[in-house]
Amino acid sequence: MVTMKDVAQRAGVSIATVSFLLNDTKPVTAATRARIEQAMLDLGYRRNMVARALASRRTHIIAMAYPALEHRFGMSTSEFFTSAAEAARKDDYHLVLWPVGNDGVELRELLGQGLVDGVVLMEVQLDDPRIDVLQQAGTPFALIGRTTELEGLSHVDIDFDTTVEDAVRHLREHGHHELVLISGDLDDPRFHDYGPWVRTEEAYRRVVASYDLPIRIIPCSDTTQAGKAAAARVLTEYPEATAILVLNEYAALGVVAGLKHTGHDIPRDFSVLSLLTVPETAAMADPELTMMRTPGPELGQLGTQALLRQLEGDDPLPPQLVPAKLCPGATVAGPRAPRSKGGAGRRGARKARS
Repeated sequence: MVTMKDVAQRAGVSIATVSFLLNDTKPVTAATRARIEQAMLDLGYRRNMVARALASRRTHIIAMAYPALEHRFGMSTSEFFTSAAEAARKDDYHLVLWPVGNDGVELRELLGQGLVDGVVLMEVQLDDPRIDVLQQAGTPFALIGRTTELEGLSHVDIDFDTTVEDAVRHLREHGHHELVLISGDLDDPRFHDYGPWVRTEEAYRRVVASYDLPIRIIPCSDTTQAGKAAAARVLTEYPEATAILVLNEYAALGVVAGLKHTGHDIPRDFSVLSLLTVPETAAMADPELTMMRTPGPELGQLGTQALLRQLEGDDPLPPQLVPAKLCPGATVAGPRAPRSKGGAGRRGARKARS
């Protein structure tokens, strides 16, 4: 087995200097670091993470707390995880996923074991009990999401206002005046305080009102079957609608399938715009969804960097809001002709699909 003594001899430094670098207990010059790391690579030296943790009182492991029982994993979710893990790796940290509940009970138990140096919280609620748990434990943390009260909290999030504004503007530019938002189901006890759903709906109400358009919102849970049911409600409750915005990516797939099952053409009869989706999900729909692309890669990286800056004693990362970006697909076009009492008109002039 290769030892620190072997590395020190190969690099031409003392064993203590190698220890300083490995345990992050004292600074070493860039040139010395390079020699030691090259010697480790040449010799195949493996760091003893347990010894390092004991020496530095840090594990160099951070956790991403994701309430998997309340929030199902989506394709967009994985982008947050992978970008966060990459950001951690670049700073010589490991990231683990903690699928703990929103109530903070499991989180408190895990924190008591001293397994991680800090936590990145995902799927943040407006009043999130996990924050009290982390503050009481004295554990550094950062949020991907926002609570109602943000003073002193390191956070990054989606810019829901800009995202909804851009989405509605895109539909308006195609001539749509009759819109419906298929939002999240805020009556569901799991989500009544869920920040993204609350903020998206608030933004939609404000933006649509600014265009002096009627506010139409249908609640929907985060499943494809629920999306099909929501599409049926649009046909029954808002037959005059020509464009549908859908918040959840699984529900968006269900909306497209539900409309097609009832004989409606997309985008000739209805335009559909998915508000927070990734290209892989959009490509699963037929036709491919026009979407506002979830900024998962950016936010996963930023949230992790915000935590690492705390752990390393660097200047804090300022709060940042990142909007989703419009990615044209094939489910948005100009509106159909107004419906007659006998059914949907299909001879309306159309603009290019997007």
